[in-house]
Amino acid sequence: MPLLVLLAADRVEWSIYAAFGAFTSLYGRERVGPLRLRLQTEVGVLLTGVVVAGVLVGASEHRAWLAVPLAALLAAGAAVLSDRQRWHPPGALFPVFAFTACASIPGEPADAPVALLVAGTTAAFALLVGNAGAALRRQWGYAATRPPAEPPIGRTTGLWRHVAPSALAVLVAGALATGLGIGHPYWAMVSAVVPLAAADPLRQVVRGLHRIVGTTLGLGLAALLLAWDPNPLGVVLVVVVLQVLAELLVGRNYAAALVVITPLALLMVHLVAPTPTGTLLLDRGVETLLGVVVGLLVGRAARRVGTRSVGRGRMAA
Repeated sequence: MPLLVLLAADRVEWSIYAAFGAFTSLYGRERVGPLRLRLQTEVGVLLTGVVVAGVLVGASEHRAWLAVPLAALLAAGAAVLSDRQRWHPPGALFPVFAFTACASIPGEPADAPVALLVAGTTAAFALLVGNAGAALRRQWGYAATRPPAEPPIGRTTGLWRHVAPSALAVLVAGALATGLGIGHPYWAMVSAVVPLAAADPLRQVVRGLHRIVGTTLGLGLAALLLAWDPNPLGVVLVVVVLQVLAELLVGRNYAAALVVITPLALLMVHLVAPTPTGTLLLDRGVETLLGVVVGLLVGRAARRVGTRSVGRGRMAA
């Protein structure tokens, strides 16, 4: 709905703000009623804030390098919130994605109020859609007989073992991609936090492989869709279909979901900032591989440091 409104208003260039505000709807699917409303409100405010912050960074001529350390700090803060509040989906991926993507687009400070309005309104619309069902059930007397339990509080100790790797992975991946002159460094930063959303080493490797394999297959589908070159309305309709497929698949198999998420992301980027297809596909593939490798290496290094720290603590005891 927000994309169609912007299309009708001939403001397609604002669609990226709406897309990130709509990420609010991804959270809290395992909760209902006030619990979902509270989580989605917190995330909606955060996503709107990072979109505005990204737009302000994008107004600087030093945007590329300025975004890297700020994204690392954001990854750390989002990882803390995710662990403590038990976000679902977990991790810093979506806030980092929203900030870095907006920061990569050249703009002016005057764009910030527009970003605030579009992202904030879309987040509010997501809240309405995501919580209307529970409100109607209460209104019609169909409320659940047993109220949902409050999710247990997440980790409050040992957070550095998760927070520090997330920040370091984003910092290293972003610095490498920016230093190498790859066109969309934020894809490397986003990919770097993907493995770290998992707690144990095996799952980190599996998530990393899913990211690489799913992205590779998705690039083929993206190439076909970009070669078709639909008009803006066609892009919006295709994006809607891909979003539905992504939601159906993401809880079942991350690699399969990425087959549709990859063209979804590339179509949105192409809609806002048209880029030659070959460059767009190459950037996505190279940066995904770079980010995943960095994330896995940082995760491994963090485990080794943690093991040594535990060993020293036992020896001291």
